[in-house]
Amino acid sequence: MIERMVKHYTIMAIVGNTVTVNVASLGRQQSVTVCFGDLAMIEDADGIGFLAQVVKMTGDRVELQVFTGTHGLSAQASVRFLGYPMQATYSANILGRIFNGAGEAMDGGSKLEYDAKINIGGPSANPMQRVLASKMIRTDVPMIDVFNCLVESQKIPIFSVAGEPYNPFLARIGIQADADIVVFAGLGLIFDDFHYFRSQFEQAGVFARTVMYCNMASDPIVERLLVPDMALAVAERFAVDAGKRVLVLMTDMTAYADALKEVAVSMEHVPSNRGYTGDLYSQLARRYEKACDYKGAGSVTILAVTTMPGDDITHPVPDNTGYITEGQFYLHGGLLDPFGSLSRLKQHVIGKVTREDHAQIMNTMIRFYAGAQEAEQKLAMAFELSAYDEQLLKFGKSFRERFMDINVSIPLEKALDLSWQTLAECFTEAQLLMKQSLIDTYFPKRTHDQTTLQ
Repeated sequence: MIERMVKHYTIMAIVGNTVTVNVASLGRQQSVTVCFGDLAMIEDADGIGFLAQVVKMTGDRVELQVFTGTHGLSAQASVRFLGYPMQATYSANILGRIFNGAGEAMDGGSKLEYDAKINIGGPSANPMQRVLASKMIRTDVPMIDVFNCLVESQKIPIFSVAGEPYNPFLARIGIQADADIVVFAGLGLIFDDFHYFRSQFEQAGVFARTVMYCNMASDPIVERLLVPDMALAVAERFAVDAGKRVLVLMTDMTAYADALKEVAVSMEHVPSNRGYTGDLYSQLARRYEKACDYKGAGSVTILAVTTMPGDDITHPVPDNTGYITEGQFYLHGGLLDPFGSLSRLKQHVIGKVTREDHAQIMNTMIRFYAGAQEAEQKLAMAFELSAYDEQLLKFGKSFRERFMDINVSIPLEKALDLSWQTLAECFTEAQLLMKQSLIDTYFPKRTHDQTTLQ
């Protein structure tokens, strides 16, 4: 085994931010065992240290990715392998704290050198220890709670484009979700976005149950690759050791994929689709599969923003993400699109842990909104509208204002009641085509009687 503090001067090449080291020159008496992902410290003649990570191994050649770049580093620098991978601090003391991509506290708070350290980037949970998803995470966002429920242990992205308010939307879910702990992972954030998330969590009074890992746009690109692993490793420990229901928020996974591409280019890897690495699917799946409901413990749920360059759903990042995750929320024009959004796990909770009318009201509202879309097309093309078309137009306007706007915040039961009220304002009982027992129980007849249908 390698002696952790062994030094050697066998740097073979420095290309970009990658350093190639020949470990065979240490000799047989110091047999070296270097593991993929291990950390190394590179020290120049002045004693300045550069932290690096093993990213490739070929025989006796080991390639190290230097976190802060190789500017000013010479081939005569000394290298020592630390014998362990990147670690994150884990304890109850990290709640309410902010860390950078290297796992160091960046909020000016107390030091945590005596708290436990855990390795990051480990394998996902054994399937035998997983529990079938059956619990709902309430967000008070009607387009999620009513139409595409967020379920514990679910992995689901928010598909959007640059310029859309996906960061405010993600922050609001973190504030309103009924999770025990929120772990936030910011990837390539500009300072305004970082300040926004921090201030929103603080002002809402949820910062004490939140942990933030933030990689700024000006930080080393390699640290961007570590942030999701740190956030997920800590989330796993809170779920398994403390039995907490943990919600992991990540923004933006496209920035993560771009960092993978940049590192691969510096290592002269053969590019795949649009320059991304050939293992993009595996890299994304390795992170998303950390979502889990643990048997006899807590759960980890992942909600991640994925921006689509040019609003192109066939872009490699959203395309691969769609195969891995269990649905998506599609944010477009400041609204959550009911047709582009999907939660494949919602059937596990709708009508089981929610009200009996949930499934029927969800299907009926979407059916009428689809009709409203067709009526709007007829109106735009100057076709003559029927009385029923006028009803659909009225419903479509109310539906967008009351439900699709991401700023709307209503508990699930009130959202279901508002759905019945909206239907009663626009349609008769006979037009609903729903179970009569549900209509008799929930349909607000007084509102309908006072409404004049066109």
